[in-house]
Amino acid sequence: MFELQQISEKTYYIDCPAKIGVYRSNDTDVYLIDSGSDKDAGRRVRKLLDEKSWKLRGILNTHSNADHIGGNHYLQQQTGCKVFAGGMEAAFTQYPILEPSFLYGGYPFKELRHKFLMAKESVASDFQDGDFPKEVDIIPLEGHFFHMVGFRTPDDIVFLADCLSSKETLEKYKIGFIYDVAAYLRTLETVKDLKANLFVPAHAEATENIAPLAQYNIDKVWETADLILELCQEPICFEHLLQKLFSSCGLTMTFEQYALVGSTVRSYLAWLKDTGKAEAKFEDNLLLWTRV
Repeated sequence: MFELQQISEKTYYIDCPAKIGVYRSNDTDVYLIDSGSDKDAGRRVRKLLDEKSWKLRGILNTHSNADHIGGNHYLQQQTGCKVFAGGMEAAFTQYPILEPSFLYGGYPFKELRHKFLMAKESVASDFQDGDFPKEVDIIPLEGHFFHMVGFRTPDDIVFLADCLSSKETLEKYKIGFIYDVAAYLRTLETVKDLKANLFVPAHAEATENIAPLAQYNIDKVWETADLILELCQEPICFEHLLQKLFSSCGLTMTFEQYALVGSTVRSYLAWLKDTGKAEAKFEDNLLLWTRV
C-alpha cells in the first residue's frame, strides 16, 4: 500500500484505496492527481516525493469526495502547492461541510461529520489558472459527482477517477454512488470509446482496455433501476423502499450507508420519474413512489 508505480516515462500512480496519480512535468516538478483520504495519506505521499527529491507544484482534483481530497490540506500547508478544482467541485473542496450536508439533505449530525465524508478545507484554484499544467487534458466525467473530471497526461495515460467501479466492489456493495444517473450513463458510454495507452480508475485495476468494465458498470445501473422499480410495484415511501433495497441486496444499514445509498436511490427515483418509468404522489402527507 502507498507504493509508487511507474506506468510511463512521466506518469506514475500511488497504489492506495483511491489511486493517486503522479505526473512529472520535468526532472524535479510533479503534480498529483488527487491526494488520498486524509492527513496520513498526505504524509505518506510527501515521503514518497521527498525520497525522489521531487517538488510538488500542484494537486489536480478529479472531484471533491473526501477520499480524493483528504490529503489536500496537509500537502498545501506543508508545500504551498496549489490545488486545482473545477466547477462545483471547487466549492466543495473549499467548504467540505457541503458534502455530508448534500448527502444527508440538511445539516449533518456528528456521525456524518468525519473524514470519510468531510475532508479538511483547502484553497482551490480553477483549471483556467495560469499555473495549471496546460499539457494535461481535462476529460469531463459527470454523473458520479457534480463536475467530476478525469485527466490525460502527455504520455497518454488517462485517470478516470470514480466514473466506474471494479467488479469486486460492485459485487460487494451492490450499489455504486451516483449523483446524476442520466449523466453517469452518458459518461460511461463515452468512456467505452476512449483510447489511451493505459487507463487508471481510482477504484479498479489499471487496464489498456476499459470498455468491458464500463459496460459492466452500465449493466449494473440498469440492474439497480430494475430492482428499484420491482420494489415500487405498490406505492411505497422512500424509507420503506430503502429498507427493502438494503434487505434485497444483503446490505447492512449504517449512518454512512444511509447517507450514500439513500442519496443514490433518490437520484435513481428522480431519473425514473423524469423518464416516465415511475411516478410520485402524496397520500396522507406521505410521498409515495410507484412504477408506471
